[in-house]
Amino acid sequence: MPFPVHRPRRMRFSENFRRMVRETRLSVDNLIYPMFVVPGQEIRRPIQSMPGIDQFSIDLLLEELQEVQDLKIPGILLFGLPEKKDDFGTEAYDSEGIIQRAVRAVKGRFSDLLVITDICMCEYTSHGHCGIIKNGQVDNDRTLDFLAQIAVSHVDAGADMVAPSDMMDGRISAIRKALDDKGHTQIPIMSYAAKYASSFYGPFRDAAESAPQFGDRRAYQMDMANAEEALRECALDLEEGADIIMVKPGLSYLDIIYRVKTTFCAPVAAYNVSGEYSMIKAAAQNGWIDGTKTMMEALTSLKRAGADIILTYFAKEAALVLRQAMLA
Repeated sequence: MPFPVHRPRRMRFSENFRRMVRETRLSVDNLIYPMFVVPGQEIRRPIQSMPGIDQFSIDLLLEELQEVQDLKIPGILLFGLPEKKDDFGTEAYDSEGIIQRAVRAVKGRFSDLLVITDICMCEYTSHGHCGIIKNGQVDNDRTLDFLAQIAVSHVDAGADMVAPSDMMDGRISAIRKALDDKGHTQIPIMSYAAKYASSFYGPFRDAAESAPQFGDRRAYQMDMANAEEALRECALDLEEGADIIMVKPGLSYLDIIYRVKTTFCAPVAAYNVSGEYSMIKAAAQNGWIDGTKTMMEALTSLKRAGADIILTYFAKEAALVLRQAMLA
């Protein structure tokens, strides 16, 4: 029977009622904190377009990670900025590259912290694209060998998981084979399976200094209008050996997260990307929104859509809010 027998507001009357019937629960266990590491010492360089986020040299990265561990955030995603860039992104797979050195340092100090590394070439190439250039285009198949080398070098250094973000066809298979051939059969792959060519990446390109020097990335990242294609991409990556599939960006693609989660029996990650972070920060700084409440609403929406894992620059702030809620 309809109203007045059924009154949905009955279970919204008090906070205790709301807590009892809450369907989606965000936890610090769901969070991964992306971080940027640079060469040098005693460097903590604020990223202007991402308030509250910094580039760290390895020594200060370790100091920052003490807070991350104290907040019980289970893992970080590392992006590296090299000392030098070239056409082949040489430092990306150098055993003494910035990520390789950072991983060894982090695992030496925080052995229980999950260290995930981004597998891509855009930060390391002089042209800023995610692969090897041939005749003005990214050469998909030639790039695969380089991506596999990068992944192996990161895992040799101690990375717990690799996260290929390049969107080359066949890269999961190439990386899986390379890792297995080196005896790294236990290392999982978190694939940026449905990574869209998005305008929301702008602040990240400031942070990673990875803007393409010509053209754009629409020839390999997905068209924002496509949904069925995302399911095909996820299916291919799972067949090739991905353990976790990711949708990126998150907030503008909640429908994709939902469809991926309901289609595949696999863990799903969502990347709450730099532009989404910076918009909330900017609006909060101007007093237009409550930054904390908007942050938690955004992250909860990603979880509600089906994300098991959320990569977010809000990880530390959200972890503090969640801890305070548990103590209340």
